[in-house]
Order: sequence, then C-alpha cells, then structure tokens
Amino acid sequence: MPDDRRLIQQLKRGDKEALRHIYQDYKDDLLTVAASLLHDACAAEDVLHDVFVSFASGVGSLELRSSLRSYLMTSVVNRVRDRFRQKGSLVTGLDKVDAFSSENDGPEQRAVLTEQSRKLAQALAQLPLEQREVIVLHLNGGMKFREIGELQGISPSTVQGRYRYAIDKLRTILNGALRK
Repeated sequence: MPDDRRLIQQLKRGDKEALRHIYQDYKDDLLTVAASLLHDACAAEDVLHDVFVSFASGVGSLELRSSLRSYLMTSVVNRVRDRFRQKGSLVTGLDKVDAFSSENDGPEQRAVLTEQSRKLAQALAQLPLEQREVIVLHLNGGMKFREIGELQGISPSTVQGRYRYAIDKLRTILNGALRK
C-alpha cells in the first residue's frame, strides 16, 4: 500500500510511467473479475479500459480510504453493475462464455478444462448477482468479506451468508450437471 500511495503521488505529478506500473500490477486480477461477472471477455476488456480511463482522469482528486486494489476492484464492480442496468439483463448469453486454459496444457487437458470452465461459468450465471459478486470478488478478486461488505453496503456476516448460499447453489447446480 505505501508503494501504491507513492505511485499515485507520482501520477498526480504527471508521471505516466506510474500509471503504466499501476495498470501492469492490477490489470490481470481486474480483468478476471470483470470477465467472471460478465461472462464476456470483450465486455470485460471494455470495463477494464473504462475503469483506467476514469482512474487516470480523476487521479488529481483521488483520496484513497482503502487500498488501491480495493478501489480499482470496486470501480470494476460498479462499472459491471452499470452495464447490467443499461442492458436490463443480468446474464450474457452462455454461448459467449470463454474458457481459459494454459498454453502448456495438452489437447485433452485443454478440452477437459474448457468443458469444466464452461459448466462453472454457466452455474455462476445462474446465481443472483449479489451472490455472484461475493464469489467472484472473494475467490478471483482476493477481497476479504469485510471489503466486499463495504462495497455492497452490507455487514461482513451477510457477505459470509451470501458466500455460503452461493457455494451451496453452485454445488447443487454442478452436481445436477454432472449427472446428466
């Protein structure tokens, strides 16, 4: 966090290298969260771009109350929520779900991972947005329940409840999908 504050101060003084460094540090985690919530890699990249454009243009008035990582995660989630409100839909077509696999995996392993990723993405898409956010932010975003609670405006115990309910629903959905 002290490094983040130093980078923000450099950015406020016009150091473009600081922005590049912040982007490199956080882009992968932010993109993963956006893609997990949107189920659309292109839309996730758009969200990431929008967040960093907004961040760079508003850095002069930025006063961090938490970590930069938490601030950027919150920005991503808010931008995703804006997209859902604009589209009037909470689920992108499941045919657009992209599966991620390593280039080092063999063809069989990639096929298995792709199928598992598709099933998990479909199961996540069936969760209510609040539960999906908790799962994605905790597991993919590395956020603590307290941080998620602040973002969603609820208590940490409510976040834990949403997490438990979401895990139970995912287990039920995935067990049903495996039997088919």
